[in-house]
Amino acid sequence: MYLSRFFLSTMKEAPAEAELVSHKLMLRAGIINKLGSGLYTLMPIGLRTYLKVENIIREEMDRSGAIELRMPLVNPAELWQETGRWEKFGAQLLKIKDRHERDFLFAPTHEEVITDIVRREVKSYRQLPVNFYHITNKFRDEIRPRFGVMRAREFVMKDAYSFDIDEAGMMKSYQIMFDAYMRIFARLGLEFRPVAADTGAIGGKASQEFQVLADSGEDVIAYCPESDYAANVELAEAVAPATPRAAPAEALLKVPTPGKSACEDVAAFLKLPIERTVKCLMIFADDKVQMLLVRGDHSLNEVKAGKLPGCAEWRWATEEEIIAATGCKPGYLGPVGFKGPVIADRTVAAMSDFVCGANAADHHLTGVNWGRDCAEPARVADLRNVVEDDASPDGKGALKLRRGIEVGHVFALGNRYSKDMNCVYTAEDGTLKLAEMGCYGIGVTRIIAAAIEQNHDDRGIIWPDSMAPFRVAIAPIGYRKSEAVKALADSLHDDLTKAGVDVLLDDRDERPGVMFADLELIGVPHRITIGDRGLKDGMVEYQGRRDTAAAKVAVADIRTFIQAKLAT
Repeated sequence: MYLSRFFLSTMKEAPAEAELVSHKLMLRAGIINKLGSGLYTLMPIGLRTYLKVENIIREEMDRSGAIELRMPLVNPAELWQETGRWEKFGAQLLKIKDRHERDFLFAPTHEEVITDIVRREVKSYRQLPVNFYHITNKFRDEIRPRFGVMRAREFVMKDAYSFDIDEAGMMKSYQIMFDAYMRIFARLGLEFRPVAADTGAIGGKASQEFQVLADSGEDVIAYCPESDYAANVELAEAVAPATPRAAPAEALLKVPTPGKSACEDVAAFLKLPIERTVKCLMIFADDKVQMLLVRGDHSLNEVKAGKLPGCAEWRWATEEEIIAATGCKPGYLGPVGFKGPVIADRTVAAMSDFVCGANAADHHLTGVNWGRDCAEPARVADLRNVVEDDASPDGKGALKLRRGIEVGHVFALGNRYSKDMNCVYTAEDGTLKLAEMGCYGIGVTRIIAAAIEQNHDDRGIIWPDSMAPFRVAIAPIGYRKSEAVKALADSLHDDLTKAGVDVLLDDRDERPGVMFADLELIGVPHRITIGDRGLKDGMVEYQGRRDTAAAKVAVADIRTFIQAKLAT
């Protein structure tokens, strides 16, 4: 491709609204063009990268046995009403009416549509298993679209949906998709981790996310460097302390702590480690106020709290409810004397001589011990977020935390949707049975942004070879002034193109600094510079996008040299 025949629009500075590196660089490199809030046009150079990502995904989906189709973006409300998600999905669901006042929506996902197709088209167990997928636009009415395509309103997803005769078959399909995802992200050249995840609002029996590791990621994952364990912090288990609870060594004392309600302030005021304090959190669940306890330096994991028996619909207790239950305002609460249910984190249950609120304003208790000063907790559970150097749940080392960007997710759904929509098949014994479903998503446009977050420097994007819009750039110095430079540049361009290499020849006759800046900004992995000075010695220069300096290569060797680079 000759740059003079292509459309490239680069900028020196990104608009002030751009926050993430990927958003800034996608705008500066001309990959996207903003149409409106959360709405972006994928420009020609961006489309080239998008198509490469899409092709890898399609190849691996086809290899896995999935069958491609295309479902509509606009869905009738009736299907979503069957599953209850018309009301439950929330404000992200953009609802519309047609000219006949019938309700429709812009689909953020397609479980209902595919289930409707299967219940109408699949009648017998002989037609199962089956796995359909499509790559198409989705729409979510984000309250605050931001970060470019990372959290846009309209975006491209690959969804796949498997249907099986039983749970064993569903888990086999799930594993096939998991393996396909591992191949996809490996081929894309990304550093990623599959992590155990919460099934969330979509429901199901198993769930794993695929996280591209990047410091700017919104998610935090816990992993063990000594093993394969990895989980989103929402799900990562905080194991119980290995040492048993120590015997009481202090007397119970009520001490004044005027104006000190936060654990950090109480610990500083009492000149004690914060690890000696206990944080009290009051929730309303199962028609009553309940007390959750975590150590002062730990934080409550709200997902874990929602999985406690009777707490699926929990909410924070109001100040009025807290005062009615304890006789004290928030900030000075504790389990001593509390008559309601007390649920303690595993770490708290192993503590002795701890500090907590006295259920009296401006006072705390020191030397508190379970059994002696207050009843043992009604329940001990894993309530907290894990922290660095916690023991790994698999017993093979200590946990580390890293940020990640979710780019894929696999769910073993079970019959969550087939039951609501009566998606049944005739079994071998003649009975009707519910199909067992799995669903599997990849954020195609999000992958592009995640790759940039992971691969960039102060000069611009550093594409993995498999995702680069052009793998090789030819930068001829004096292209329109030197016949020798032009002849070699054209010849090399044609040879590489015939060999199936995506090559970009910058024939704009710009100054070298301008050419290099643009080619580095758009992230071309391999650059060949041709100039009269080097040609006099029979040499050209090669520089990889990650290289700090160029290397001289003989003109006679450059074709085999670059082919070898492309093969690695």
